[in-house]
Amino acid sequence: MISGQFPATRLRRNRRAPWLRAMVRETRLTPANLIWPVFLTAGPEPEPIATMPGVMRHPLGALAGLAREAVALGIPALALFPNTPADRRTDDGREALNPDNLVCRAIAELKSATDAIGVMTDVALDPYTAHGHDGLVDAAGHVLNDATVDMLVGQALNQVRAGADIVAPSDMMDGRVGAIRRSLEADGFVDTHIMAYSAKYASGFYGPFRDAVGAAGRLRGDKATYQMDPANAREALAEVALDVAEGADSVMVKPGLPYLDVVKAVADRFDVPVFAYCVSGEYAMIEAAVAAGMLARDRVVPEMLLAFRRAGAAGVLTYHAPMVARLLGA
Repeated sequence: MISGQFPATRLRRNRRAPWLRAMVRETRLTPANLIWPVFLTAGPEPEPIATMPGVMRHPLGALAGLAREAVALGIPALALFPNTPADRRTDDGREALNPDNLVCRAIAELKSATDAIGVMTDVALDPYTAHGHDGLVDAAGHVLNDATVDMLVGQALNQVRAGADIVAPSDMMDGRVGAIRRSLEADGFVDTHIMAYSAKYASGFYGPFRDAVGAAGRLRGDKATYQMDPANAREALAEVALDVAEGADSVMVKPGLPYLDVVKAVADRFDVPVFAYCVSGEYAMIEAAVAAGMLARDRVVPEMLLAFRRAGAAGVLTYHAPMVARLLGA
């Protein structure tokens, strides 16, 4: 017997049956909370990514099927990331402005397949530059903020004209959200959503992603002069405040699981939707542990995504999106 004053508090009463646990559950995860990142290839066949087991680069001809699959699973949006052919990567990243580039053609494929899926595009130059940086660089290798912002504005307009619903600046240049918002408004795209990568850290968890977009081995130097220091949390709030003031409709924290404190701090402080990106390194770690028999994928992945939701994230970009959506719909 539990000693003390009656009636005894027994918190286990609310855990005694599945229906009761479901009824009192504080945090819910649904397919509507998931965004599915999709890698693109200019080639005719799917290409496996060695450092991301189970993830492929998809040719344009496969995108209609992916869109229909996402709609059937209840996933609301796909996020596109191109592996730009090497002969189209230049120091000035001009392929980002090409209305017939891989991303723009992918948007057209998706939009012709269904109106029921949202299309999100990455606004940054690293998939297009020969040097691997998110912006333009000078002779000394310094990333140029304002010149890069001009390019990002053109890139965003190029994507929106092709039909993108959400543009997501991931470059971390100062002032780019405001410049993109002004240009979209001036061009008549008043309803385009900007999801700003507001707190994107200079992280070691991005390695497999760079393999996926063909940037591995290209980077000259590092990105620490524009992506955030992993030691800083208060600075993330300043970044978010600037992006919201400049016209961001939602904001993102990247990476995800190691930065749940930042997700929570942002969600508690700001009245805009907060998203998190469960990045390639996080995915790869889980898949390695699953392959070694150490973890059960079907159990740990939903648990991890619930942690994002519990911290305050409205949604999560995750390579596990279709798998989790199937589990949730089972």
